[in-house]
Amino acid sequence: MRWPRSSGPSQIVAEPRRGVRVGVDVGSVRVGVARSDADGILATPVTTVARDVAAEQAAGGDPDVGPVVAIVEELEALEVVVGLPRTLAGEDGPAAQAARRYAHVLASRVGDRPVRLVDERLTTVDAHRGLRDSGVPGRRHREVVDQAAAVLILQAALDAERAAGRPPGERVGSRRRKARTKDRDG
Repeated sequence: MRWPRSSGPSQIVAEPRRGVRVGVDVGSVRVGVARSDADGILATPVTTVARDVAAEQAAGGDPDVGPVVAIVEELEALEVVVGLPRTLAGEDGPAAQAARRYAHVLASRVGDRPVRLVDERLTTVDAHRGLRDSGVPGRRHREVVDQAAAVLILQAALDAERAAGRPPGERVGSRRRKARTKDRDG
């Protein structure tokens, strides 16, 4: 598969990036995790990680990041995509700020793997609708809605990457690399 990078008579074609991506839906009570196939085409659910807000505050961080880091390492993921729940006006409210903090902690723990934030407005609403439409009883939604939302976030990111020919969203800059400069003395 080859992706067009631009339209017009002289299209630049970029090869797709191969590798598993991990999608994360950060909630106040749970974190949903999804993964893609190695070709970056299809997102599927992985698990839901319970958040312990009291332990988080006592530890001064996000203790629930550990299980997500373990999944990223086990899958040898190419990158991690974290949903950014902006308001309908496109601004960062408290939920988006919490997702940004989580993404920064995650980025500091996954080594050189990029962590990217992608807009995820209304994915939880869409996940509930999809679960209801597929016949999952309402009382079971809480158990799987975060995974379903993570699937929607990751699938949207995969689709956006294929359409644009570049990684989706904004990269979290936990470790910025210095720009390379040519050696002027040589």
